[in-house]
Amino acid sequence: MRFILSPEYHDQMVKVEDHPPDCYVRPGEYLHHLYVDGVKYVIVPALVECLTAAEHAGDEDAVRHLQLHKAQYDILLNEARQIGPLDGVVLLGDPPPEEAEAVPARASGYAPQQPRTLADTGLNMSFLFDLILRTIYNAGRVTGSDLATMVRLPFAVLSPVLPAMRKQGLIDISGQRGGAGDAGYEYEIKPPKGTAAVEEATNKSSYIGPAPVPFDDYVESVAAQTLRKFVVTRRTIETAFKDMIMTPGVFNEIGPAINSAASVFLFGPPGNGKTSIAERITRLMGEDIYIPFALETNGQIIKLYDPVVHQAVEEQAVEVAGLDSIMKGAGCDERYIKIRRPTIVVGGELSLPMLDLRYNSIGKFYEAPLQMKANGGIFVIDDFGRQQMRPMDLLNRWIVPLEKKYDYLTTATGTKIEVPFDQLLIFSTNLDPMELADEAFLRRIKFKIEIGDPSELQWREIWRLVTRVRNVEYDELGVDYIIEKWYGPFNRKMRMCQPRDILDQMICIAKYNMERVTFSPDLIDAACSTYFVRGENQHVEEVEAVTR
Repeated sequence: MRFILSPEYHDQMVKVEDHPPDCYVRPGEYLHHLYVDGVKYVIVPALVECLTAAEHAGDEDAVRHLQLHKAQYDILLNEARQIGPLDGVVLLGDPPPEEAEAVPARASGYAPQQPRTLADTGLNMSFLFDLILRTIYNAGRVTGSDLATMVRLPFAVLSPVLPAMRKQGLIDISGQRGGAGDAGYEYEIKPPKGTAAVEEATNKSSYIGPAPVPFDDYVESVAAQTLRKFVVTRRTIETAFKDMIMTPGVFNEIGPAINSAASVFLFGPPGNGKTSIAERITRLMGEDIYIPFALETNGQIIKLYDPVVHQAVEEQAVEVAGLDSIMKGAGCDERYIKIRRPTIVVGGELSLPMLDLRYNSIGKFYEAPLQMKANGGIFVIDDFGRQQMRPMDLLNRWIVPLEKKYDYLTTATGTKIEVPFDQLLIFSTNLDPMELADEAFLRRIKFKIEIGDPSELQWREIWRLVTRVRNVEYDELGVDYIIEKWYGPFNRKMRMCQPRDILDQMICIAKYNMERVTFSPDLIDAACSTYFVRGENQHVEEVEAVTR
């Protein structure tokens, strides 16, 4: 703990209008903490005042809290006095964190090593035979170097494979292109054995593209780049959420939840930014990771890379047959692609089959489920409870992954695969968690964070923020008018989304009227009357009629 002795900081603490709940013994009572540059301190003059007040009031709970602080402070004070005089000493306890500690490094240093031999790939010869046959058949004629590019393996790895295929009468050299030596030979399928082998290979799978990575290698890559090594601090949280108004208490809950790399339940009334919070957490995922294009397990192929949900990191573009331009990491195994830590968001469209391996009966390969694609990042289930299934059915699906940190997937043949479950799982809902989940499941959700309504002070601050973003002049009197006419008469709840939504309504109406956007009462009334539910508007009119 860090203790500040200076009375100047006590004066500063008193002037702060909005302290987080953990600055008090209990919310709003016995203020004795202050955050300075994201670091929490005990203000000793405030501690002494609060302890005296708590003892005088007979508040035993507060006395216990404050006396423990006082005992810890006394120990530090005695240790400091033994070192020397305390003249000019402002801080006791741990020193403030260094900048590197406050914004910790995130790089894992992991990079998949490029295979040099066939054994390094982890794939057997017959598997590569099938992949190469399908690739050549699809291309018609292809050089050795182009073939290496298509399957994302160095030509040195393929150089002993191609002569073996020629020796068996599966392929033949039809020419040579350029002066690239063996890599410039053009290959084509050689009937009849090659044609029969292509048919047999296609009956197994029609997958064409980067050579898969053995499943065990994938498991090692997930462990090496685990999200559990990722750390955020209060400063990094404040930076990521700088364009969003939040209560300090929520800040203090979100940061530890991210560091847990486990699971989070965001709940509360609609319109207060639960989805926005989940999205902004992704801003903290600054480190890039490597994932394979595809995996091989027991002879089966699972496609993992999905350009719809994965964002490739631009390094050096390389053209691959059947794929768009993808990214090449120099010196790395090119069967992997470097991506931003994934963030996958699903809502009411989520169904249980989307969480299992999806077998392509035509292509005879598998598509990885969403949670597998989210490994190393964040998986957000938005609007939880509004899916086309019972909430408990969905929750039961997560019991084992949340507890054991691995998931079981089943192939079409009934084989079970144990898959890493390394992601921050976020449930977001505006429904009551107790109505959606039982105690056994909620116990497995490590952090339950309620996103409540903003205070009027925060609500006004949101107005300042959205007017600045929308390039509209802020008018305090206009906001007063909105509160007095459209909120006060019937205790309408303030939501964090309302300033943005109402201002957007005002902008649309002003465009229609060919006028500048201002906080005129006419524009405000026109916007609010179309924004709020008509039944509520009628209630406002009835109240005004009575007051007149």
